[in-house]
Amino acid sequence: MGATPRVHLNGVPTPVSERLGSPRRDPRRPPWRHLVALTPNRARVLRAAAALTIGTSIFVGSAAGTALAAAPAAVEQSVFDRSLHLDGAKNARDVGGYTTADGRTVKTGLVFRTDALNKLSPADLGTLEGRNVKAVDDLRTVYERALQPDLVPAGAKANWYDVLGASPVTTLVDLNSAYRAFITGPGANEAFAAVLRDIRDTDGAVLFHCSAGKDRTGWTAAVLLTILGVDRATVNADFMLSNVYRGVDATSPSALLDGVKQEWLDGAFATADERYGSFDNYVHQGLGLTDADIAALKAKLLA
Repeated sequence: MGATPRVHLNGVPTPVSERLGSPRRDPRRPPWRHLVALTPNRARVLRAAAALTIGTSIFVGSAAGTALAAAPAAVEQSVFDRSLHLDGAKNARDVGGYTTADGRTVKTGLVFRTDALNKLSPADLGTLEGRNVKAVDDLRTVYERALQPDLVPAGAKANWYDVLGASPVTTLVDLNSAYRAFITGPGANEAFAAVLRDIRDTDGAVLFHCSAGKDRTGWTAAVLLTILGVDRATVNADFMLSNVYRGVDATSPSALLDGVKQEWLDGAFATADERYGSFDNYVHQGLGLTDADIAALKAKLLA
């Protein structure tokens, strides 16, 4: 038999096959310098973990910038202060207050969209309790949930509807692909539909969120508002408000991590049209909502 292959770390010859924590560990070397055999399975796990880490940074974003983008003009149709003013979730806001194409108004106080809830203060939780939040729908992957576990207001049921967990890991590092996967990804339609059914059925307010409250949450809000009859320009403006609430500085290198781009939302709507022929078909065939479901949503949410 040949000699055991060795590498040299800091001048100390070490068997390549040596495992972390083995009794044969050289006491002159710190434990973290010992090599672990890189099997194909371990390599796949490491690649997946790296992609998930990068993906989480994309969806969560970096620290918010200091320059605020101007509010889109279409939102001026409503002077309603939609911010929930939560210290631990800056992108928390009311989905209501908008006017539909036929002159009705989306009721306030029934549907909220937010970023992750792991940093909520006791006062924040009290605010959500006071707003009668009875369902909290989490759209994140299991990895994100483990990194930033939700704090849920008393009296609310926590639901988990993973939008992207069954999609390729690469989806998490490419937002253009992610927005397409909102329509085409395994389990995505079921996740978004579950939120809409919770809104239909819950006796009280529903809060849905992802990590930054801008991408998966942004598409959910866009779908809901479109179903209710809000025009596309206003839907776009509500989507772009994430740049305002997250304090995105368009000149910052982190702008793409912190904020949203109109082309991403356009891509999701275009993918729905391409896959199903129209947005209406996407709602009925993709999300599986019936005319009765849509009527119930409108009856509950429109004044």
